[in-house]
Amino acid sequence: MDPSRISLRPFKLSDVDDFLKWASDDKVTRYLRWNSITSREEALTYIEKVAIPHPWRRSICLDDHSIGYVSIFPEAGEDRCRAHVGYALATDYWGQGIVTAALKMAVSRVFQDLPDLVRLEALVEVENKGSQRVLEKVGFSKEGLLRKYGYCKGEIRDMFAYSFLSTDKVL
Repeated sequence: MDPSRISLRPFKLSDVDDFLKWASDDKVTRYLRWNSITSREEALTYIEKVAIPHPWRRSICLDDHSIGYVSIFPEAGEDRCRAHVGYALATDYWGQGIVTAALKMAVSRVFQDLPDLVRLEALVEVENKGSQRVLEKVGFSKEGLLRKYGYCKGEIRDMFAYSFLSTDKVL
């Protein structure tokens, strides 16, 4: 994949049809806290009410078409030094290094965009090997296993904790 075709940008309402293609796929949303989006109206509402006002959610674009997202959600108050990382990508693009490239872009930018930020955290379900590989390729450190930690889709699951510090180097 030519990395010059990959970009990150804020979501736009005009992304609705591209967004719906991947956000309606149960394989894409399997490890996300939100369920697959099933209609254009629901997709439009999600973009307008969740994606656009989010503190740092960017559309992963291939040739300016939305094919996924990277989300960095900073904590508030005394904990504003920390933020949680999440991402998803359309199944047609899995295994091509796109999420890795997009996450590297996000990590390189977010510490400048959020000056109080020192630590990024990612929680990944034990079964989600692909996501673990992405984080490790970007330079995140695996900190350990959190047993029965995350609730997702009706089940409490074991999660691995990963971190990336502002002083770490993107690989």
